[in-house]
Amino acid sequence: MSAPAANLRINPDRLWDSLMEMAKIGPGVAGGNNRQTLTDEDGEGRKLFQRWCEEAGLTMGVDTMGNMFMTRPGTDPDALPVYVGSHLDTQPTGGKYDGVLGVLGGLELVRTLNDLDIKTKHPIVVVNWTNEEGTRFAPAMLASGVFAGIHEQDWAYDRVDAKGKRFGDELERIGWKGDEEVGARKMHALFELHIEQGPILEAQGKDIGVVTHGQGLRWIQCTVTGKESHTGSTPMPMRKNAGRGLAQITELVHQIAMDNAPNAVGAIGHIDVYPNSRNIIPGKVVFTIDFRSHEIDTLNGMAERLMAEAPKLCEALGVSFEAEIVGQFDPPEFDHGCVKAIRDAAERLGYSHMDIISGAGHDACWINRVAPTAMVMCPCVDGLSHNEAEEISKEWAAAGADVLMHAVVETAGVVE
Repeated sequence: MSAPAANLRINPDRLWDSLMEMAKIGPGVAGGNNRQTLTDEDGEGRKLFQRWCEEAGLTMGVDTMGNMFMTRPGTDPDALPVYVGSHLDTQPTGGKYDGVLGVLGGLELVRTLNDLDIKTKHPIVVVNWTNEEGTRFAPAMLASGVFAGIHEQDWAYDRVDAKGKRFGDELERIGWKGDEEVGARKMHALFELHIEQGPILEAQGKDIGVVTHGQGLRWIQCTVTGKESHTGSTPMPMRKNAGRGLAQITELVHQIAMDNAPNAVGAIGHIDVYPNSRNIIPGKVVFTIDFRSHEIDTLNGMAERLMAEAPKLCEALGVSFEAEIVGQFDPPEFDHGCVKAIRDAAERLGYSHMDIISGAGHDACWINRVAPTAMVMCPCVDGLSHNEAEEISKEWAAAGADVLMHAVVETAGVVE
């Protein structure tokens, strides 16, 4: 396909205004957002996105996992669509840009094509994937995972949140369970724009990250069980303190990650201590380890080392250790042709760029299993994300959306 002209640019003010308008739905307590998946706020955000898309002439399809597909027709009815998008759900203390930039950047490129009356051979579909964050219903990237055949839909429906509410029930409650078979759609390609969620691009002074690979991950949920007893009257040698097991495994996780740096990271992010009382020695601790690497052997090796060493640490403390993998995917390598389209777009537009590995998981990582896929990233201030203080500039957003549009339009094919 011929490349679009270098002067083809999105409207940065319109994109920024849309980001700020969406951020009014599900506001956080410190300037960010709390628009968790399948909440009333998620439903409200979806309705706003639907209205904007329909005003831009797009037609909506919704599948049985609640994924939203907004279609701009192409000139060839037999040509497979080029998909572009991300997610509108947020963390409980999330920012205004994580995921949302990718969805509204996709809408903005369609608005720009409409403004200039540019037609494409392939249809363009802007997508909002359900439950990318995984904070309310684990695992993350749930609906794109069902779409790509990674998870069974019934299994996904049975995921429950901290209050025992089922994913399937909540999807129906907010009115976004569609009738389209999940995974039935075929794609020519998919592109996803996202903030980096790390400090590399800003530190290197680059406008654009060309994502070549994603990190694989292993989420390992661990349970250390000891014996609850009085903190004041239980002699020190007779204690079975589950908290000590947590402490030593925390250090083990850090050491495993450090031993595999710079090609891996690891930490414990979620911790529940029982009974969590000031004067009771913890009898049980449940926590989740997050190991990530773009090298499959490294990733597996870290998990294997944990499983070999953690039980021994706990045994020496008189407590027990159990673990299960509750979320995982192998490191994706993105499609070379789609990656080249992003790199060429950055070059054509004059934006500074560098190849980068995505440290976070994204819906594109699952869709990469079933269609040619690639990602473009823009910087975020101090690499901060999953935080209400998450911030980007209008210029960074515009650069990312410009590159996204050029890659999508080149792949979709301009019709003269």
